[in-house]
Amino acid sequence: MRSSGLRAAVIFLVLLAGAHAAPVPGLPEAVGTALVRAKVPPAAFSAYVQEIGRDKPILAYNADVPRNPASTIKLVTTYLALQSLGPTYTWKTTALAAGGVRNGVLEGDLYLVGHGDPYLVLERFWLLVRAIRQRGVREIAGDVVIDNSWFDVGSLRAGDFDGRPYSTYNVVPDALLVNFQAVEFGFRADPAGNRVEISADPLPANLRIRNQVQLVDGKCGGPRNRINFTVASVEGVDQATFTGRFSRQCAEYRVTRSLMKGPAYTFGLFRTLWEESGGTIRGGMRHEAAPAGLRTLATLDSLPLTDVITGINKHSNNVMARHLLLTVGAERFGAPGTVEKGQRAATEALARLGLDFPELVLGNGAGLARETRISARSLTRLLLDAESNSLGSEFESSLALAGLDGTLRRRFRGEPSVGHMHLKTGTLNNVRAVAGYVQAPSGRKFAVAVIQNSSGWGEDAQAALLRWIYRQ
Repeated sequence: MRSSGLRAAVIFLVLLAGAHAAPVPGLPEAVGTALVRAKVPPAAFSAYVQEIGRDKPILAYNADVPRNPASTIKLVTTYLALQSLGPTYTWKTTALAAGGVRNGVLEGDLYLVGHGDPYLVLERFWLLVRAIRQRGVREIAGDVVIDNSWFDVGSLRAGDFDGRPYSTYNVVPDALLVNFQAVEFGFRADPAGNRVEISADPLPANLRIRNQVQLVDGKCGGPRNRINFTVASVEGVDQATFTGRFSRQCAEYRVTRSLMKGPAYTFGLFRTLWEESGGTIRGGMRHEAAPAGLRTLATLDSLPLTDVITGINKHSNNVMARHLLLTVGAERFGAPGTVEKGQRAATEALARLGLDFPELVLGNGAGLARETRISARSLTRLLLDAESNSLGSEFESSLALAGLDGTLRRRFRGEPSVGHMHLKTGTLNNVRAVAGYVQAPSGRKFAVAVIQNSSGWGEDAQAALLRWIYRQ
C-alpha cells in the first residue's frame, strides 16, 4: 500500500510539473495557459513567428492551416495595392458640365463623376463644391447627375454580411462614396421644452427626421431608455423615424449610422453644401453614366495611397479596403472595377513578388466575409516580403502602434512594448487575429501572425505571445 501510494504521488507530481511546463505542447507556457484559461481549443489556434533576416521561424504552430483572418486580410490588400498602384497613386472626382455658364447660371445638368476615392469625407467634398463655385456657378439650371459607374458591385446590399444594414462598417463600396454615407445623430434631453432634441451631422437635404422619442423620468440606461429607428422612402425622400424613451437624467448620446444609399446620400449632401454656399439648384437628382464630350468644371484629387492605407490599417476601415481591391481590378483589367477583377489582379501581383499562397481566399479584401482564408505562415511571409521591399517602411508605418493609436491604442498601455509593435488586428464572431512586426529591446525584429477560429476570448493568448516575442 505504501509503495502504491508513493508511485501515485510521484506520477501526480510528474503530471503536475508537465502541465506547468507546457499546458499546450509546442507553445510558450504563458500562451498555452492563456488558451486553456479562455477555453480555446489548441487545434483552433495558429501562430507563426520569424525573425527578420533569418530563414527559419522561431515558432510555427498549426502554421499551414487555412483560417479566416478577419481584418488582418487587409494586410494583403493594402500591400498588393502599394505594389500595383504605387505609393503616390490618387483617385479623381470630377464635376462635368453639359452646358455653358452665363451670368452665374449653369445651363443644363451638372455631372458628379467618381473614380473610387476611398476617403472623400465631408471636408474634402466641400472643396469640390467650392471649386465649382469658383468657376462662377451660382445656380444649376438642370439636374445633378450622379455617376458612380467606375465600380460594379452587382446586387450587393449593406446588410448581406450580418443583417445590420445601417452599421457604418457595412457600407457598400461606391465609386462616388462621400463621407462614408454616415450621419452622426445626437440625442439630448430638453427639460424646458419637455422633449428630446435630435441633431444630425451632416444632414443631407433629402433626409427627413421624425422625432417620436419620449422624454421620461427615472434613471438613465436600461431597456426603458432605448431609442429605435426605422427608415422609409416617402415621396422620393428618405425619412428616419426615431421612437423610444430618453431619461431627463441622461447625458447627450451620439451614434453614427448609414441610413441612405450612395447616390441619394451624395446628392443630398451636395445640395446641403451647395445651398450653404449660397447656390441654388432648379432640378433634382439623376443617377446615370456621364456621356462623352462634357466640359470639366472642377477636379478633386484624393489623398495619396500611402495616406489611404494608413487609414485602412490603423483604423480597420472596411469600405476603404474594399475600394482598394476594386481599384486594383479596374486599373489592371479596365472599368468597371469588380471584386472578381480585383482578386485576379491580386493573384498576379503575388506571383510577381514570388509569393504562392494556394490556400488564399481574398474575398472582398476587407475581411468582412466568412469565406476569407489564409494561413499564419502565408500572412507572415507577406510581412517578411514587405520588410525586404523598397516600400516596406510605408507599409509598416500604416499599422497601428501598440498602446498609442488605431485599434491598438488601449492595448499594452503602461508596458515596455508600447510603441515597439506595429500590428493589424482582426475580429469577427469566433475569429481573433493579429499580425505585424515586433521590435525587441535586443535589437531583433520579428514578423508574426496569430489566428484563432473558435469561440473563447483569445486576446490574452495573443498578448502573451507578443510579449514572449518582445523578450527575445
